[in-house]
Amino acid sequence: MKHYTCGLDAAIDVIDGKWKVLILWALGESPRRFGETRRLLPGVSEKVLAQQLRELEADGIVHREVYDVVPPKVEYSLTEHGHDLNAALAPLAAWGKERIAMLKAEGETNAPAA
Repeated sequence: MKHYTCGLDAAIDVIDGKWKVLILWALGESPRRFGETRRLLPGVSEKVLAQQLRELEADGIVHREVYDVVPPKVEYSLTEHGHDLNAALAPLAAWGKERIAMLKAEGETNAPAA
């Protein structure tokens, strides 16, 4: 078992990685297939997306459902624990939207308004 200094340390251990928080966002509204998730995250490679989905599944954040059909169908969804983590990240997302608006007003970013 890992030793954590505090709760934030344990949380960061789960969401560490460039794409994990964005994967949580993508799966937050509904279950999604791999390709659909990848299209929502421009810039992520198939290899990295697959790796980070596996890590989130191992941490109990994401559920992987394999359907016995031809062609094969796999859907990813958030577990209850994953929905809890997404809710915990909501204030951070709100802060980020405010920051984007502030930077946009100062002319420091070309990010879309939130």
